[in-house]
Amino acid sequence: MRSIGKEYEEKAAKHLENKGYKIIDKNFYIRGGEIDIVAKKGEWTIFVEVKGRGNDSFGSPALSVNFMKQKRIIKAALFYLKKNYIKMENIRFDVISIYKSGDKEEIEHIENAFFVQGYY
Repeated sequence: MRSIGKEYEEKAAKHLENKGYKIIDKNFYIRGGEIDIVAKKGEWTIFVEVKGRGNDSFGSPALSVNFMKQKRIIKAALFYLKKNYIKMENIRFDVISIYKSGDKEEIEHIENAFFVQGYY
């Protein structure tokens, strides 16, 4: 299962690079949280959650980024910012959803998918 996730993350990173983003980190883990991709575009630091599915039985992959998942991503992002001495300015949280069915693949990039309450 992890190899499929890695494949989706690589496709998402390539998608971001094609859109002018610079990938600065991947698979940042802390206890209780994870960031799939950290990217920069202009003055923005973007924390990206990547979700993929092989069928539509459960709807869009992005739907699985629920409130609890968002809290874990935010926790990891705040730790990442502190650890790397990055000001909490111009940050955002994106979700890249990859749906694969047979030979067909669809990538959806949701910018500002969620935010840290109290900081915007």
